[in-house]
Amino acid sequence: MQRVRIGLTGLSCVFLLVLLAAAFLGFANHEADREMSLSGGASGMATENAAQATEDQPKDPLAELGVAPGNVPEQPAANASAP
Repeated sequence: MQRVRIGLTGLSCVFLLVLLAAAFLGFANHEADREMSLSGGASGMATENAAQATEDQPKDPLAELGVAPGNVPEQPAANASAP
């Protein structure tokens, strides 16, 4: 019975440590987001860089290369109806 009690106590201590770490890191991230929103220039640059990065990347690189799954070349109708 004592082994179970020690195990549960250790498990609850680890759970509390993880909970406190998550709360602290969440608070730190929230503070960083708040500072970023207060400085308008930095967020504008980040949005501009993200928009430029999405424009530079192709929409579907496999389709542009012609190797996308299901990319079967179409056959003329005359060949499809011939036995």
